[in-house]
Amino acid sequence: MPPKDKKMSQYKEILKKQGDHLVGKNEHSAVKLCYWLKKSLRDEGECYKSKFYGIASHRCIQMTPYIGCNQNCIICWRPTGMKTSFDEMDSPEEIVEASIKEQRRILTGYKGSYRTNMSKYEDAVNPKHAAISLIGEPTLYPYLEDLIVEYGKRGLTTFVVSNGTKPEVIEEINPTQLYISLESFDEEMYKKMCRPNGNDMWEKVLESLKILGEKRCRTVLRITLVRGLNFEPERFIPLIELASPDYIEVKSYMHLGYSRRRLERDRMPTHREIKEFSRILDDKTDYSILDDAEISRVVLLSKDKGEDRMIDF
Repeated sequence: MPPKDKKMSQYKEILKKQGDHLVGKNEHSAVKLCYWLKKSLRDEGECYKSKFYGIASHRCIQMTPYIGCNQNCIICWRPTGMKTSFDEMDSPEEIVEASIKEQRRILTGYKGSYRTNMSKYEDAVNPKHAAISLIGEPTLYPYLEDLIVEYGKRGLTTFVVSNGTKPEVIEEINPTQLYISLESFDEEMYKKMCRPNGNDMWEKVLESLKILGEKRCRTVLRITLVRGLNFEPERFIPLIELASPDYIEVKSYMHLGYSRRRLERDRMPTHREIKEFSRILDDKTDYSILDDAEISRVVLLSKDKGEDRMIDF
């Protein structure tokens, strides 16, 4: 086996061991039952996206159309830094069909459990939302807008989470809600935290932030904080003004998975620290705190009262 193929094979084995289910004939897409879906099926809680936006955790597919990434972020809990290329790409129709089919297959193990809320199980096998945010960078899939449209044809809403390094794709796509993850306030911090595979990536992120303010879909800027690295709220303000998102999520880095190889546990801010950071943004920008979820260490801000933030689910 050529070294490139061997490395890819090893990477896919790591993903499978972590519970990622590769789907499609070319295996560049994946599905995984998220922690909160499992909790929801047992009536043990919901994801903060349920509290903030009305997304039912048990009816959500956590997926990606592309398992590779062009960054190697120190905060990422997933295996990172895998440069991937595929001779062929599955079509959006194939990926959507395969992701729903695999989601239903994985869920069958919960059908016989006494802990499962069977009413929720019956809903779960008919998902209504696709969180395009599992692993890798979704904008590297060349037909992302068509994938979003295909999910929409089947009655699913979509959230896309991107690192913003492909502004031409950010300009094209229109999911139900579009996130750009922002860990850095300048190029030096960006290179330190995100370790991109390219020299002009920060300029591309800035371009994507500018485009975000022009989108017709709902937009979110997600700021992930690491104690001792990027805890400078005033320095994020110019980027917030550039992006002008509908919502801001200020979230703690979580000491999970592969990130534990790069960061110590004490780099994870407390919820109190996240709220203090958010209060400064509340005070010094047009955004106001709307809500928070302590278990996920996240705070939601918006320019308005957020009365229309619940998705029509």
